[in-house]
Parts: sequence; C-alpha cells; structure tokens
Amino acid sequence: MLRPAGTIPDTPGSYQFRDASGRVIYVGKALNLRSRISSYFADPQTLHPRTANMVAAAHKVEWIEVRNEVEALLLEFSLIKEHRPRFNIRLQDDKSFPFLAITMDEEWPRATVLRGKRRRGVKYFGPYVHPGAIRDTLEHLLRTFPVRTCSNNKFKEHQRLNRPCLLFHIEKCSGPCVGEVTKDDYSLHVQRLTKFLNGDNQEVVDLLEKEMLELSDRQEFERAAKIRDRLTAISHVLEKQLMVGDVNDDMDVVGVAEDEFTASVQVFFVRRGRVIGRNGFSLDKVEDVTTARLLDRIFETMYSEEPALGIPKTVLVPSEPESSSAIESWLSEARGTAVHVRVPLRGDKRELHATVTHNAQQELKRHSMRRATDHDSRTRALTELQVALRLPQVPLRIECYDMAHLHGTDYVGSMVVLEDGLPSKKEYRRFKIKDVPGNDDYAAMREVLTRRLTAYVKERDMPVSERGTTPGKFAYPPQLLLVDGGKGQLSVAIDVVRSLGLADQIPVASLAKQFEQVFIPGFDGPIVLGRSSDALFMLQVIRDEAHRFANTFHRKLRGKRMKEGSLDGISGLGETRRKRLLKDLGGMPGVKSASLEQLRELKWLPESIAIAVFEHLRR
Repeated sequence: MLRPAGTIPDTPGSYQFRDASGRVIYVGKALNLRSRISSYFADPQTLHPRTANMVAAAHKVEWIEVRNEVEALLLEFSLIKEHRPRFNIRLQDDKSFPFLAITMDEEWPRATVLRGKRRRGVKYFGPYVHPGAIRDTLEHLLRTFPVRTCSNNKFKEHQRLNRPCLLFHIEKCSGPCVGEVTKDDYSLHVQRLTKFLNGDNQEVVDLLEKEMLELSDRQEFERAAKIRDRLTAISHVLEKQLMVGDVNDDMDVVGVAEDEFTASVQVFFVRRGRVIGRNGFSLDKVEDVTTARLLDRIFETMYSEEPALGIPKTVLVPSEPESSSAIESWLSEARGTAVHVRVPLRGDKRELHATVTHNAQQELKRHSMRRATDHDSRTRALTELQVALRLPQVPLRIECYDMAHLHGTDYVGSMVVLEDGLPSKKEYRRFKIKDVPGNDDYAAMREVLTRRLTAYVKERDMPVSERGTTPGKFAYPPQLLLVDGGKGQLSVAIDVVRSLGLADQIPVASLAKQFEQVFIPGFDGPIVLGRSSDALFMLQVIRDEAHRFANTFHRKLRGKRMKEGSLDGISGLGETRRKRLLKDLGGMPGVKSASLEQLRELKWLPESIAIAVFEHLRR
C-alpha cells in the first residue's frame, strides 16, 4: 500500500514509485516532497492517462531527502540512470554517433573512429553524422599533424619488422613504429591536433606560418614548402566548418521539436565561433511533461557524463528549463567557471537557434513515421501473444534461453530480454554450465533456469532491510519465459518453475525452430501463429538473438581456450606472464613467429622460460 501523505516531509528530495516486484517504475524530484507526491493521489480521472497508469502500477512510494534543489536534481539524474524506470522519459534512439578520438592513454597516441561507451584517457571530438565525415577530415589533417591511425597490433607488427607502412611514405604518419620521430616531436603533433579539433584554429595556423617563414629565411625551402602544404590542408578543413559567431563564442545550441509521444533534439556545438560538431537524439515521452520539465531531461542526457567537447560557457535553449537555476549551478561547478542557460531573443544567435530547431523538426517528422510503424507492430505483437498463449497479462518482459557447445565442450547458456517489445541488452546474462558432463541440452537448460529463478526467489524473499538500493541481477521475474526447442525443453522449464513454486507466477513456452511451432503447458499440439503475424516475428527475433548471444559467448570461450592451450604445460609460464607475453607480441601469431632473440629481449621474461616457450612452440 502507498504511504499516507501525512508521513511525507515537506523538504526537497527525490521520490521513487515501485511496483509489486520492488522495481522502480518512476523517479521524480521536488522542492516540496509532500506537495508533489500528494498530487499523484487525486481522482485518477483528473490525471493524465500516462500518470494514471503509473499510479495504478505502483505498489509503494519512497523518497530521499536532500538539502536543496541542486542536490535533488543530481539525485534524480543518478537514480534515473541507475534504474531506467519505464514511466520516465527515456532516450529512444539506440544508435551512437561516431567520434574522432585520440587515445591519450597510449605511449604513442593514435587518431581513430570510436562509438559507444567512452573510455578514460581518450579525447573525443565530434560527434559526426557519418564515419565518412571523420575520415574526410583526417585525410586533410594527417598531412599537417602526422599521428598514427593504425591499430596496436599493426603498430607492433611494423615495430617488429622495423619497416613502416604506406602512410609513412605518403607523409600521413611520422613513423613512430620505426623511430622516425622523437617522443617530443610526436607529442607536439598530438598537442596541435587536439588544439585544432578543440577549435583553437588560429593559434595552430599562426605557429605553422611562423615556422614556414623561419625556414624560408634560412633558405630551407623544401621544409617550408611542406608546411605550406600543411596550411593548405588546414584551410580545406576550416572551409567546411560553418562560422556562426565571433571567436569568443563558446556554446551549445539546443533545438527541440515535440509531439504528444516524442521529443526530437538537435544540438550544434560551437567553439571559437565555428560549428565543429552536432548531435541528435529522440526522447520517448512516457510521462506527462511540460516543455520546461522536458528540458531538464535533455540536460540530463547531454551532461550527466562529461561531454567530449567539455561544458561550454553558454547553452542556448528554446525556453527556460524547470530547474534552470539548479542546472546553471550544477554545470558551473562541473566547468569551474560560470555557465549561463539562455533563450536567444534576437540577432545572429536567434537565427542560429532557429536553424537548429528546424533540423529538430525535420528529424521529428522522419522519426514519427518510423515510430508509428514500430510502436503499432510491437503493440499488436504483445497483444497477440497474450491472447494466443493464454497469458494472464501482456508480456512486457520476455526472457528467452538457449544453449551452445561443441561436442559437449565449452558448454554455455544465454538469457536475452525484451522489455516493451524491444531488446534490453543491459539485462542480458551469460552462463557457464558447471554440472553437466558431456552433451545434454536438457540438463544444461535445467541448470541455467534453476540458477536464474533461484536467484530471483532468493532476492524476492530477502528482508527489505537487506536488499539495498540497487536491484540484483535477477531481481525481476519474466512475464513470459521462452526456451529454444520443442516439447522436451518445455518440460524442463515446467519442472523448474514448479519445483520453485513459480508455476502460477511465470508462464512458460517453447519455440521449435524446425517448423516455428510454439508449445505451451496443457496443450498437446502446437499453438498456431500466422506465418506473417507480428507475434511470431517477435518470438523469432528474441529466439534468434538468444542463439546469437549464446554462440558468441561459446566462440569467445573456445577461442580463449584454444589460444591459451598452445602455451599450456610450459614450466614457469603462469597466467600473468602468459597474458603479458600475448600482449607484448601482438597475440598468438606474434608469439609463434617470434625468434628466440626476440623472446630473450623481453626483460621481464627469464631466459630459461624464453627458451622453454621457443622450444615448446617449435615442437
């Protein structure tokens, strides 16, 4: 039961609604917790339908008190990121834009294209709409700042051969792999490249022009001509960067277009008066929000992790965020100097903001067309599954299990999850089979399902005081448990849920690949789903994803075992030395092709072990 309003404090804080399984389904913040939380318990007919659905699904509400609005904002951001509640606005696009990255954490930093989660020790620039745009930019910049772009394995291979690659010969790499450049000179190339990409264009141009003139005065015309060519390459890049202000302008320009269900966001990154990158994403409006509160969520998405280009002095927005003063305080503290959130009213900045907003409007139109098709088909599929499989509720969480092995070796299992009809990769799990000798898919399936559901029961029955704030890996039960296979695999699943007392809580089904037949408990024959139905397509998607995930894990384990097996049985070569040997020589091919002298040159490897490795591999 939800707690009565009289017990709620009237202080700032964050509140969380939980469902009957203890899962956080909504996170909010308030300057006055009592006032905000009490507003949810009005007549349901007066609430927005999405809010009413959330309150109906909630089993209890909890809160955390803080000292001020800034702390409430940061706590809300943190809890949303941790729990990803289904009734909060969420990032809908699963794509990640490519960045031009420089790996500052390596001995010889390299320029490369990276997507996805950011790594420490790497500087990111962009994002770019297409990887081709990065490669085109690098094509010009490498003639001016010849840093390496090769992989670490390629670098070590040329280092071992003492022979540079083609990029060195066409003057797009300074050849650090063969000692053609000193550490100091290479660091200067990297430093200038990062300055240029950060928008410090004029400083880099001035330095190069000064070097060119000095070389010309000393009549070193060939070297001066090379710098002239570098300046020409820089001018090609600068021509592609739109100038939208003076050199002191350092800002992010946020354009928003929204309808009832979706908000499309476009961001232009302006540094030193030039647009040096852009980004775009969409937010699914699963909660009823004003534009002001929506902007709070947009700031969370943009700045909850330190952005690649840093936090600018100014952020231009279409209207004031709900927590404008708290956001400015938060960003100012993160930047170290004052940050201003402004609505442009006139002049060049107003025109620039209108351009960014127009981009957001066009993207919203394209996104809405895609979304309408996707959302309708997912809704149809989930409704069809509920009816066809006699499920007590719409299966908003579906889990599918599959096994993989090779003649009984490297036996693994996979669990993949669909939430609201979409893959939830953070919920995927992998299992190493521990107690199944030989080839027995039924026993392997039994072990995986037992381990997963036992963990759920254990956490479910744990006293609230011992659970902690973060749910366990298996905290939530599926609303449909699907196994890859026929009646045999289904029987295993039925036995497991019955043995754990979950038969009335977790529906099970199996999907046989041969004829795409679906089996459920209590029916001798298969359930007939139309060959072109959305429901069957959804089951096929999750089954194929479980198969892919299991096989990927199996190949990884098998490859690791085979790779490391080549170095088994060498006295003195333990796990730590083996990993370092593979790393230093560029993997197993490098170890196998290494001469005895190369092995002896590894100062950390005793000579006796170097000889043993060489002789073992030759045998």
